[in-house]
Amino acid sequence: MATPPTKAGTKGVPREHRRRQMLEAATQEFGTRGYAAASLPAIAARVGVTKTLLHQYFGTKEDLYLACLVPVGDRLLDGIRTAMGPDGTTPHTPLRVLDSIFTALEGQREAWFVLYDTSLPSGGEAARRASEYWAAIDDLAAGGTAELLRAAGSTDPLDADALKYVWRDLVATLVRWWVKHPEQTPAEMTQRCARLFAAGAGLTDR
Repeated sequence: MATPPTKAGTKGVPREHRRRQMLEAATQEFGTRGYAAASLPAIAARVGVTKTLLHQYFGTKEDLYLACLVPVGDRLLDGIRTAMGPDGTTPHTPLRVLDSIFTALEGQREAWFVLYDTSLPSGGEAARRASEYWAAIDDLAAGGTAELLRAAGSTDPLDADALKYVWRDLVATLVRWWVKHPEQTPAEMTQRCARLFAAGAGLTDR
């Protein structure tokens, strides 16, 4: 999904358009290499601008990361909340949530790994903001998995906790697979997940 450098320079490019190009390039760099390994010169090269111009637009590396993080974090949270709906969790809710995640990430699939970046320096603003998004998404996942388990007859809180972790890793694995298959649309991914869930349910019935 990485986009080759445009080498477009800055002349005649509207400021907002240039800013958007920089954010797209930074999201790809952070998402594919991680915060620690990502570099401002590499991001600037993706767009065809100088590192100095990148600093002028966004400030520090951490400031640039935050400018990439907040939009994707907000999109994902809004989408998941809408998918879960006001009436509680149903057996169809996991697929609705996955569809909302795929839809939110379409066009910037690596953004998932900007949000879930384990290389962020601890104690900084970047780590703090990312952890806030993690906690909010985990809270939604915990509530949803607990409701599904209660409907299945389980009230063990450890079951709910375990399923929350399974769900988080499942989503990350599916997104990672999706990045490697750019031809797959969000709708096709959701349909594929429905087939996988159905196959998994069939295995437990045997």
